[in-house]
Amino acid sequence: MITSVFNKSKPVNFLIVLTFVLLIIAISNYNSLFNGFDNTLIVLFKILVIVFKIFLFDFIVGKNNLTKRNSFAILAFGILISFFPTIFNNIDLLLSNLFIILALRRIISLGSKKNIKKKLFDASFWIAMATLFYFWAILFFAIIIVGLIYYSQNDIKNVIIPLIGVITVLILLVAYNILIQDKFFGSSNFEITASLDFTPYNKKATVFKLTILITSFLWTIVYYFKSIADKNNKLKPSYFLIAWTSIISILIALIAPVKNGSEFIFLFAPLSIILANYIEVISERWFKEIFVGILLLTPVLGLFL
Repeated sequence: MITSVFNKSKPVNFLIVLTFVLLIIAISNYNSLFNGFDNTLIVLFKILVIVFKIFLFDFIVGKNNLTKRNSFAILAFGILISFFPTIFNNIDLLLSNLFIILALRRIISLGSKKNIKKKLFDASFWIAMATLFYFWAILFFAIIIVGLIYYSQNDIKNVIIPLIGVITVLILLVAYNILIQDKFFGSSNFEITASLDFTPYNKKATVFKLTILITSFLWTIVYYFKSIADKNNKLKPSYFLIAWTSIISILIALIAPVKNGSEFIFLFAPLSIILANYIEVISERWFKEIFVGILLLTPVLGLFL
């Protein structure tokens, strides 16, 4: 039933996913949603960020043929966002993740071989912006290196372009600090903290959701790597980029200073594509329904744990 609805790409599926995500977030954060006029404005801004992020993700997947013509990727993306509604309380993480998705869009589009220098600049600019909001997003610069290897390995000049993007962001940051704080750099511009303390995960709801998340990732990433060999040469680099993005996202979650589930936000986009590629090839109808059903029920059951 569920898979038959999302087996085709239809605009109504976007509305279904969006409604599900906003409903889970509203239930989980009910007490803090409308606590004063200023807070209401912040809430509306966060909702706009999430709506735009879902729309952008759907556009990237369809534009670059990262799945077949279905809505499984956007369904998985919406479900994964709902896994940890705590991300709604962290505007810095929401913005950082949005900038990483914008960067990923430009890196994947390098495959067209058009405007490579402009796309490299844009990608490095967005990753640098993401780093300002969440320092460990800096690790995604490795994806630019991977993109350079796949798409422009014969042009050494392109290595310089990402540096220009980073310098541009630094100049903007200095200008902002001088105008607002009357100094070049603020103490909060680059907060470098990390933690390998996983005791915050010692909660029933968190353990349950992480078990489903990690199991799904390990179960599907093996198939994903095997399936890359069957893709045509034009699509292979994009699929490898998604795989590397997911691995870097896991690394960021492991060293994140605050561990409440929201640190997995960077994993949601690449894992959604990996999950969608797996779901669309499951031949047994009953298994496909159960697999998607478990993912769908996880955020719902998490509300009662």
